[in-house]
Amino acid sequence: MNRLVKDEFQQKQNLFVPYMMSSFPSFDASVDIALRLEKAGVDAIEWGVPFSDPLADGPVIQNAGDHARSQGGSLREAVRGAKLAREKGLTVPLVLFTYVNPVLSVGWKETLDLMKDADMDAILIPDLPHEESEELRNFCREYGISLIALVAPSSRSRMEAISRLGDGFIYYVTSLGVTGTRDTFAEGIEESVNALKKHADVPVLAGFGISKPEHVAEFQKYADGVIVGSALVKFIGDRKEALVSGNPDDALNEIQSFVEALMAKDGVES
Repeated sequence: MNRLVKDEFQQKQNLFVPYMMSSFPSFDASVDIALRLEKAGVDAIEWGVPFSDPLADGPVIQNAGDHARSQGGSLREAVRGAKLAREKGLTVPLVLFTYVNPVLSVGWKETLDLMKDADMDAILIPDLPHEESEELRNFCREYGISLIALVAPSSRSRMEAISRLGDGFIYYVTSLGVTGTRDTFAEGIEESVNALKKHADVPVLAGFGISKPEHVAEFQKYADGVIVGSALVKFIGDRKEALVSGNPDDALNEIQSFVEALMAKDGVES
């Protein structure tokens, strides 16, 4: 059963969804990190696939992806890591965050077969245009896997059309450009999010640049939740050596505390 469509996720307020890169800083470390994110109390995890040309990602995630690929990271390895995390007890929804080329190289249906076997819940492909998503959307319906809609600031009619097809949740992009921590965001976000919520039957989450407890608190005033990526990936990267050493527990504890502080809005250095 797709966990994203259950009431436990759909009806919860102040959703918190972190993004992490699979195989970063190593295959085993990424599995351990996912388990710690669940322990911190996150509501779902975006499970990133390393790719050579990640158009939507800024330097922090690009560098993490380059490192992950040097460790053998790929779409197949990402799904294998998700499956291992499930076997080790991970229960929160898992969203495969990837790009069109890795999926095309594996194949639409084979990718979904792999995801189904790994008990993943959704897929998000930022460079798949809404107008070209129907084939994959139909496959996803067959498999019971959500195709997450990513909505960037654009015409109101286009944003509303995409939101009506929302499955699992809507990912609203708070800023034009690529991912990365920032202090300022585009104007009119609250108005756009409220407009999307009128047409979407699923939660609307805000992402891109959210990196501080005060950001989380502000966006959760009107969005159904937030997505945090670059700030967490940077925090993990700063502990890369410790995570791949023989005793990574201290680094894992720090990652858990970092996420708990973001969620609790108690203040944390990003």
